[in-house]
Amino acid sequence: MLLVPTYLAPSAVHGIGVFAAAPIPKGTLMWEFVEGIDYILSDQQVAKMPTHAQEFVLEYGYYCPHFPGGLVMSSDNSRYINHCDTPNTENSTAKAYALRDIAAHEEITCDYMDLSEQYIELPYVRTGTR
Repeated sequence: MLLVPTYLAPSAVHGIGVFAAAPIPKGTLMWEFVEGIDYILSDQQVAKMPTHAQEFVLEYGYYCPHFPGGLVMSSDNSRYINHCDTPNTENSTAKAYALRDIAAHEEITCDYMDLSEQYIELPYVRTGTR
């Protein structure tokens, strides 16, 4: 769950992005897993879903070694955080922190590779563009 105020808006990176609603100082804890907002779907649960639901889960969920057992899904704005090769968040642990000061109205980005190796195969992660 995002622990800082955010909003969604069109992104220069890709589609919709998450933007800081207020300045976020470097080192601020920005996201942590909160049961009820964030959840893990097992592969068996996903397999039982209709195709369109599976596509949604695979678009917005991710496998992460910090949260074993399936795909991590978030029901807040964090699912819209876009990839960047030079992100403003640090996501290599089970929590996410501001890597540097983030200005109000600046897009919040992360390096998808910090979350999961599943993104190696996505061309926009390898190239930094979508």
